[in-house]
Amino acid sequence: MNDIVIRPEAQAPQTAKQIKAQVQRIQEVMKGVMKIDTHYGVIPGTQRPTLYKPGAEMLLSTFRVSVQPEVEDLSTVDEIRYRVHCKGLAMGSQIVIGVGVGECSTSEEKYKWRAAVCQEEYDEADHDRRRNKFGWKWGQAQGEKITVRTLQVRQEPSDLANTVLKMAKKRAEVDLALTALAASDIFVQDMEDLPEGMAAAPAQGEANPKAQSQAPRARANTSGGSHATEKQVGLLRARMNTAGISESAFCEHFKLDCVEALPFADVNPAIEWIGGRAK
Repeated sequence: MNDIVIRPEAQAPQTAKQIKAQVQRIQEVMKGVMKIDTHYGVIPGTQRPTLYKPGAEMLLSTFRVSVQPEVEDLSTVDEIRYRVHCKGLAMGSQIVIGVGVGECSTSEEKYKWRAAVCQEEYDEADHDRRRNKFGWKWGQAQGEKITVRTLQVRQEPSDLANTVLKMAKKRAEVDLALTALAASDIFVQDMEDLPEGMAAAPAQGEANPKAQSQAPRARANTSGGSHATEKQVGLLRARMNTAGISESAFCEHFKLDCVEALPFADVNPAIEWIGGRAK
């Protein structure tokens, strides 16, 4: 199977057989080498796997593509903003296979605001640096939708400079893997790239997902159907580890005895909360 490696020096287009072989190789790597919740994952609200940075790196390495990032600093006085172009080169040469683009800014919702540590911090913040954030979550009753309010304060852009730079590079690298390797039909866009709430909110008029398909969900969940699945717990722990959030802090915030006790309906809000606390 080593002859499936991308050959940019070839001028002739790939045949249908070569394209099929390349897709098959990606699927073989995904099934045989990649680990769920490490290299890719299935985020609530999506149908296909989401490619993570470690997975993109593995695929690029499999097809012998080296990555050459180029950083463009677009920062202003009030905002840290980076755009990264990841140029994919045939390993051992300067032949360009493809380019991935990614951008990140401290003006993005999850980086601009964070939950106030306490009421006092919120009260002492300037009026233009604090706000009430309204959201929703599903209640215990079928079809019950509960509005929740969170006190938030502005984060200092300079504290997140390294975070947004790494995120821009990650987005560019994943984009490179998806486009250069034609893997977009296997993986979807990372949920971290979507505006806050898009992954969590159902379409207007959609029923409470907690009340749907209870029997299949009960079989998949180790906790009997009402709590996060084992895979979701693994994803949450991975996100917490990346964000530097302890399990005790997570459990204290969501009033849990352990991560496994998180209600299924609160998985998306928990992912959003972790993203908002990332440093």
